[in-house]
Amino acid sequence: MHRFKELKVWQEAMELAKAVYATTKLFPTEEKFGLTSQINRAAVSIPSNIAEGSGRGTDKDFAQFLNIALGSAFELETQIILANSFGFIPAENATILLEKTDKTQRMLNSFRMTIMKSPK
Repeated sequence: MHRFKELKVWQEAMELAKAVYATTKLFPTEEKFGLTSQINRAAVSIPSNIAEGSGRGTDKDFAQFLNIALGSAFELETQIILANSFGFIPAENATILLEKTDKTQRMLNSFRMTIMKSPK
């Protein structure tokens, strides 16, 4: 079992989720149940899956939850690109969010590989 709050990848994912929520507060009201909701759910899913996986009994199980978190990170990346193309996120804010998302993706992938290689 891993202490998820001590994991740098979880901490980074939490910061990403906070940045996403701060950004989506500025989206048009009519997007509340559309893209705003989708982006927020994807952002929250990343640290949530890291935390859930950390409590699983095996590293194989944990790696699967890291895979799910990684999938959510790629989903989030797509949604940020869409929101920017719709004019909901200014280019400079989108760039910052995309950089944070990319960093989280790289950390997740690296950590997942480490977990999968660890001795049983």
